[in-house]
Amino acid sequence: MKPINDRVVVKPAPADEKTKGGIIIPDTAKEKPQRGEIVAVGPGKDGNLMTVKAGDVVLYGKYSGQEISWQGEDYLIMREDDVLVILED
Repeated sequence: MKPINDRVVVKPAPADEKTKGGIIIPDTAKEKPQRGEIVAVGPGKDGNLMTVKAGDVVLYGKYSGQEISWQGEDYLIMREDDVLVILED
């Protein structure tokens, strides 16, 4: 999968199964993850180079991106502008 222009493909992190206190969260109450790993990056748009790269772990807006399923995996396609921050170790 190769995105075009300023789009990125993100593999969302799995939703939390338990709270920090150990309470199991049912599927209906799980929050949509806002963290994921960049798996593919487009070439950029209008001569602007992309800031993110494949392998970066990022935070993005709660309602960002278009959800897709490809080869049995779930991904989000979004503009680079929807990425809020790159997390570093």
